Amino acid sequence: MSGHSKWANIKHKKEKTDAQKAKVFTKIGKEIAVAVKAGGGDPNSNSKLRDLIQKAKSNNVPNDNIERIIKKAMGSTGEDYEEVTYEGYGPGGVAVIVEATTDNRNRTAGNIRSYFNKYHGNMGTSGCVSFLFEDKGVIIVNNEDGDVDEDKLMETALESGAEDFAAGDGVFEIYTTPDDLYAVKETLAEAGYPILSAEPDKIPTTSVTLTAEDDLKFMGLLVEMLEEDDDVMNVYHNWENCD
Repeated sequence: MSGHSKWANIKHKKEKTDAQKAKVFTKIGKEIAVAVKAGGGDPNSNSKLRDLIQKAKSNNVPNDNIERIIKKAMGSTGEDYEEVTYEGYGPGGVAVIVEATTDNRNRTAGNIRSYFNKYHGNMGTSGCVSFLFEDKGVIIVNNEDGDVDEDKLMETALESGAEDFAAGDGVFEIYTTPDDLYAVKETLAEAGYPILSAEPDKIPTTSVTLTAEDDLKFMGLLVEMLEEDDDVMNVYHNWENCD
């Protein structure tokens, strides 16, 4: 997991302005709508929905908003969203995967392609970079106060099915297979550990370090534009020296 920090990305997103936070609310709302369509509106029987509700609350989405989104998705009206994935290369050969949720595939594809083209990259075909990433589950446990016993946490995590474990900046990052993510998370939560997030992730197996000033500038702009797009849910890349 060298060079990869899920928590660094989460902190970066949490430090957004109010206008950007509104975009976060919109994106989580779309994720909830898709989860409800796929598995129903009861979080007790829909683990994906349950975790998205927790994600929404951790991002300060009001409960009334969450309930309204769920009710709307359960009804026959409202947008019909679909999940789509795009792949391509950024400046300097950085591999990029973009996950989006959209009610207009043509609009979204056109926007994503324009970002790649504008910032010296190119959007490729499905599968062109996905082989450079591994699908994992990542659980972030809060240790800001230093109260968590690292050895006990590691033992509990590994015994419950975790694959890897790392200490970060005031947190512990626990890696699982995608299928084991929520089971390990539930075990840790029941054991009383303060979980900040538990989400699927794509971990790069190789990384690219950019040194040219233009490559650094345009790669940063590409990531920024992708993350700000209302249809984009997640952006994954193997840019090693990203802040």
